Amino acid sequence: MRYISTRGEAPALGFEDVLLTGLASDGGLYVPESLPHFSLEEIRSWRGLSYSELAFNVMHPFVEDAIPADDFRDMLEETYAVFAHQAVAPLVQLDSNEWVLELFRGPTLAFKDFALQLLGRLLDYVLEKRNQHVVIMGATSGDTGSAAIEGCRRCKHVDIFILHPYQRVSEVQRRQMTTVLGDNIHNIAVKGNFDDCQRMVKASFGDQSFLGGKTQLAAVNSINWARIMAQIVYYFQAALALGGPDRSVAFSVPTGNFGDIFAGYLAKKMGLPVSQLVIATNRNDILHRFMSGNRYEQRQLEHTLSPSMDIMVSSNFERLLFDLHGRDGAAVKQLLEDAAKGPVSIADYRWRHARKLFDSESVDDETTCATIREVYQRNEYLLDPHTAIGVRAARACRRDPAVPMVTLGTAHPAKFPEAIERSGLAVKPALPTHMADLFEREERYTVIDNDLAQVQAFIASHWHDA
Repeated sequence: MRYISTRGEAPALGFEDVLLTGLASDGGLYVPESLPHFSLEEIRSWRGLSYSELAFNVMHPFVEDAIPADDFRDMLEETYAVFAHQAVAPLVQLDSNEWVLELFRGPTLAFKDFALQLLGRLLDYVLEKRNQHVVIMGATSGDTGSAAIEGCRRCKHVDIFILHPYQRVSEVQRRQMTTVLGDNIHNIAVKGNFDDCQRMVKASFGDQSFLGGKTQLAAVNSINWARIMAQIVYYFQAALALGGPDRSVAFSVPTGNFGDIFAGYLAKKMGLPVSQLVIATNRNDILHRFMSGNRYEQRQLEHTLSPSMDIMVSSNFERLLFDLHGRDGAAVKQLLEDAAKGPVSIADYRWRHARKLFDSESVDDETTCATIREVYQRNEYLLDPHTAIGVRAARACRRDPAVPMVTLGTAHPAKFPEAIERSGLAVKPALPTHMADLFEREERYTVIDNDLAQVQAFIASHWHDA
């Protein structure tokens, strides 16, 4: 399988090179030249498979040219054996035909573990084969950083540099990153917001001269195709558990960077009957404003109780725009250049085509807290603020009560005690046993001004050959 850039000017690559490259040389994102498609009969035959077996069936077409089948199976078994629930991604029922898909049973209590535990093993496999070293550079709005560090910290051929916005992630999120100590692990707190961190990462991938030609950058953000690929699997798992593919399923996805919901879009294109995808956002609602009114316009980023979605530049949205424009890279490039200068819209027929599948809703902090409180009082089930936004959006946008509605439960509520407290509940979510001493662990991180040159100088002087 070959991978092409959403901007049409970079060379097509195989899986190994896409894994290590991250951002395409023309500034675009890599997507498969063509998607595998599964028949209903084939999907039906997957009922009852373990999560790792299902993951093999869904993902193997994307990697078969690069990784032998037996090696990939072993990698998947190792990846999902570390999750704290036998089902890996269990479903919890909230109401008649309404469910939460718990994606926080991995080591760092967030959905990012599904992709990043695998990504670390993929990197180790490919870098060992090539006898190559890379520098991982990533930006996090909260959960990607800890999941990337946990997934990659044992990799022999990497140094890890994770940028997070200083004082704009929850304390639990910060400590999950900064208490993992190792000579190859570096946390950088940037005096800015997530979009500032993400811009630095993209700029560094575009010009890697600051590394002196001695190594290359590798991406762990959701711009890396391997992350999107791994997230497709749990859409299939949830649908199969609820009667798919013989009935359609709807999903509500808390999203800021559009990666997780784009995986659901791909699941549908690969043959899974998905009737509706709900984009659930907080006050940083650029995706909602586009999907509800065909206006893509960046505004001032706001700090909310759901910090993992405090994003105004949704990188993976470019992948959907590429499809909506008939895979015309030049059109996508022009649109994004225009969007950097002011509000843009796409052709009405393209937008209406997207609306056949997508709905959206924006949820403020007050309504988020009300949803946490309401669900707990009715179900004795505690939602984190991101999942609460997903549940509220699902209820606001649901098209057909006869179709199962699944909200992606993206994080454990213990990661966001402030939101639980603000909801007025007299309950404190406890950290799981393996994190019980998190607040006693030594922290290590470096605070740097919102300045690309300073960040790049730090990386250049701290990777292991520097």
